[in-house]
Amino acid sequence: MSALTQTQPLIRQAEKLENRLKEIPPEPGVYFMSGSSGDILYIGKSKKLRSRVRSYFRDSQRLSDRIAMMVRQVTEIEFIVTDTEAEALALEANLIKQHQPYYNVLLKDDKKYPYVCITWSQKYPRIFITRKRRAGKEQDRYYGPYVDTGLLRYTLQIIKKAFPLRQRPKPLFKDRPCLNYDIGKCPGVCQSLITSEDYRQIMHKVAMVFQGRSEELVKSLKTQMEKAAEDLDFEKAAQLRDRISALQNLNADQKVSLPDDTISRDAIALAADEKHCCIQLFQIRAGKLVGRLGFFADAQSGTSGEILQKVLEEHYQTVEPVEIPTEIIAQQELPEGEILTQWLSQQKGKKVSLVVPQRQTKAELIEMVERNAKYELERTQKVSNYNNQALEDLAAILDLPEVPKRIEGYDISHIQGSNAVASQVVFVDGIPAKQHYRHYKIKNPEVATGHSDDFASMAEVIGRRFRKYKPLPQPLNLSPSPSPTRRGEQWEERGAILGEGSNGRIGEQDKDFPDLVMIDGGKGQLSAVVKVLEAMNLLETVKVVSLAKKREEIFLPGESFPLTTNAEQPGVQLLRRVRDEAHRFAVSFHRQQRLKNSRRSRLDAIPGLGFHRQKQLLAHFHSLDYIREASIEQLQEVSGIGNSLATEIYNYFHPSN
Repeated sequence: MSALTQTQPLIRQAEKLENRLKEIPPEPGVYFMSGSSGDILYIGKSKKLRSRVRSYFRDSQRLSDRIAMMVRQVTEIEFIVTDTEAEALALEANLIKQHQPYYNVLLKDDKKYPYVCITWSQKYPRIFITRKRRAGKEQDRYYGPYVDTGLLRYTLQIIKKAFPLRQRPKPLFKDRPCLNYDIGKCPGVCQSLITSEDYRQIMHKVAMVFQGRSEELVKSLKTQMEKAAEDLDFEKAAQLRDRISALQNLNADQKVSLPDDTISRDAIALAADEKHCCIQLFQIRAGKLVGRLGFFADAQSGTSGEILQKVLEEHYQTVEPVEIPTEIIAQQELPEGEILTQWLSQQKGKKVSLVVPQRQTKAELIEMVERNAKYELERTQKVSNYNNQALEDLAAILDLPEVPKRIEGYDISHIQGSNAVASQVVFVDGIPAKQHYRHYKIKNPEVATGHSDDFASMAEVIGRRFRKYKPLPQPLNLSPSPSPTRRGEQWEERGAILGEGSNGRIGEQDKDFPDLVMIDGGKGQLSAVVKVLEAMNLLETVKVVSLAKKREEIFLPGESFPLTTNAEQPGVQLLRRVRDEAHRFAVSFHRQQRLKNSRRSRLDAIPGLGFHRQKQLLAHFHSLDYIREASIEQLQEVSGIGNSLATEIYNYFHPSN
């Protein structure tokens, strides 16, 4: 069999596809679909493997755009047979965690809802709020995403007051704790004044709050408080009393009227239109609403029941068994609800039931969850419509053939040339995509303290951003403003000309190739960027504009006058948002660099001179000036500093000698 046949999609090889489908047994199990490079595209489960896999390749089967794209890339199908459907679901969950296939992600990575992260991978775990759920370390735990951001921040604030926790990601001082330790807010993590085991015990109690186990934690703390009082340890008893009071105040007004308050429940419902699907999951523990989670999915990814099923599967794959409720209330019947409850029961070690209520109290609860999902859908529709309007208006202003999907913004930040940096921000569909943001440190030696050059700095950044797109060895017949589809064809044509020397990365590069580049500045910055793009033979491919601050004027390459626009137009406002975000991001990074440099000692630049020996030097000579004036022999008088290091220190302060 030729290599070409092995890498061709199965959908183009009817005979091979049919033979492969016949090999798959009609038993429960898990199937893998792989691409030409051998990477796993999709992992699925079924009670009848052959029927499920065959359904992907039927012409009559209606597939979502996402799955249809996946099917066109499949070159191999493998499977694992299991004894039961519940085993297949458990195996699928483990394999998805291990391989993280691209097409298994149903839920959109929306940054609107925050998570709480506890970094169990660290010796002293941190707890913080984040809007980006990283794959990162397997030991780290994420709770959420939470809909009510204000309540989440309040909860974390109360927890940090009630429990002594690590307050900073990095120590403020190298040799002593900060003020947080003195006032009892931190147990002295930075100086290891508390053991890792004891600190983790505190963090386990904090995690119980986000696991919906506040009542269980309160009971445990009450027992400890009574024990401390019996032992006459009244200071510890008072601390425990304050923690109990703080925890009882959390969610005090979140009472939900339901029978059997002792049962833990999750209630899930969705609201959808033709494009968007908003899902809400209410976590009810001991009759109180302890968490309200929100998810987004593509409405075309399946029926309402299928989406609810997949959301529950993805959600419970990431939680600990103790967090799984004993009852799940769903808006409608799930296609594989029985398999889900069997798997969850195995995970929890206790029976988990699935209910689809039709009337009375539980039905009213589902109506409340659905109503909240509808409100979120309405907000999503408004944002989407406004962004679409802004993108269409921007395309009309700039005379673009299509609406720009990916917009990149660039800005420079410095103080009279010192600590010069640049920022790259990315907007996808009019929304900031912070995972694609990037910092640049300006490397131009002519840009230094007392001498700034924004034009040269901007030219350098654009050159570094697009240097992976090599100049064409011969000119191609490019249209002045190619559409994204035609642009992809041009890059394929260019890849054919460049051959193997392009490292086969043209396809990867196109994924992050911008439809529009926005430069913060006027004609000068734009002219500098145009020269760089011309030298790289990319000016016809990269659509670039600049936005001047004073009058919000838009300049195009080669044009002496700005475009005639209204500053309040939706398209101009979108460019201003990109410009302001690029400015904010650049200034933030510049401040970080300036602060870092201000804290740096001149002794840090001496090779081989660590923090301990710096302390010994300063203790011996009392000031940097005396160290500078000391001879090699005098430097060697300091404990731990030999002739070699003393010579290094002396030469650093006397470079001409």
